[in-house]
Amino acid sequence: MIPPIAKFLARHLLKGPYTMRGAPDPDADGLLELAEALGQRARGRLGRSLAIREVDAGSCNGCELEIHAVNNPVYDLERFGIKFTASPRHADVLLVTGPVTWNMAEALMRTYEATPAPKWVVAMGDCARDGGCFAGSYAVAGGVSAIIPVDLHIKGCPPPPRDILAGLLALLETVSAR
Repeated sequence: MIPPIAKFLARHLLKGPYTMRGAPDPDADGLLELAEALGQRARGRLGRSLAIREVDAGSCNGCELEIHAVNNPVYDLERFGIKFTASPRHADVLLVTGPVTWNMAEALMRTYEATPAPKWVVAMGDCARDGGCFAGSYAVAGGVSAIIPVDLHIKGCPPPPRDILAGLLALLETVSAR
């Protein structure tokens, strides 16, 4: 008699992995044009690539998953000259996610101060705007604008990659007009 676990393992080993059959079309919503416009606007405004420093100020990591999606092979922001940097000293944009917790308030302020001018702050997600579902918690200082000045808010819980790209493009178009 074959043990039930052996049957289970054999069935799943022979069936193969549960993966998608081919990547989704990255240009379904004009993503290619949006990303190209973002790269061109960054080079036109800055004369080089746009460097982004992402700061998690206390989020649930939903927004971070969408940021990872923007960097995956489907969207691949780096091919358009948009890169994420590990140091705020090399960043043009601070992309802040989550409500600002009291434990992260000073770190966010120091990160902002370490970022060279011109610097722009993007509050990404509903929690970054006003605390979202965490508003009123004893651990939350509030939205990003309660700690540092915000130039743009990208709404959503979490915002999809297309909205992130559109928000960054809107930021560069807005600051170009200043």
